[in-house]
Amino acid sequence: MTTDVPQRTADHPIDPDILARWSPRAFDGSTLDDATLATLFEAARWAPSAFNAQPWRFVYAHRGTPEWEVLLSALVPRNAAWVQHASVLLFVLSDTLFLAPGQTEPVPATTNSFDAGAAWALLALQAQKLGLHTHAMAGFDRARATEVTGAGDRFRVEAAVAIGRKGDPAALPEPLRAREFPSPRRPLAETAHRGRLP
Repeated sequence: MTTDVPQRTADHPIDPDILARWSPRAFDGSTLDDATLATLFEAARWAPSAFNAQPWRFVYAHRGTPEWEVLLSALVPRNAAWVQHASVLLFVLSDTLFLAPGQTEPVPATTNSFDAGAAWALLALQAQKLGLHTHAMAGFDRARATEVTGAGDRFRVEAAVAIGRKGDPAALPEPLRAREFPSPRRPLAETAHRGRLP
């Protein structure tokens, strides 16, 4: 059995929402209400993490607010150009320190990035179920993002994420318009290996 969405086919049965999730750049600029955003954060809250430490943090702004311009300024120009039409911009942070059960002093975390990634994935899937789209990015100025999010020395800025409703791809510059479709994935034979890597 395969599951299909336009330009994508799963080789094994999976939830259709997983296959349907993709990362567009064309957003319609519509408002995203606080209750819907809270639902996305609630989904992320239930992600698994080592020792249930929940090291993820989200710093966000709604389009059209003073905070929006500040967070947008941390993106590289090529991303800021299309993110400006999203509804919400958020940064995913992770706590680089971990307080082990029964201990009084934190130690360097080893799974913070992995755990924050799990939270981001659940947020993205919840958005998909609500008819929204997300697009995560590594294209930001790390020093600027650390400053504007208040991450300081303790938190690592993992990614920026645009959230909103899909817009008209014709509004994008031609190089981006040509890439405005769900991307394929590597075959499982390249990523899943029994016992050890070849």
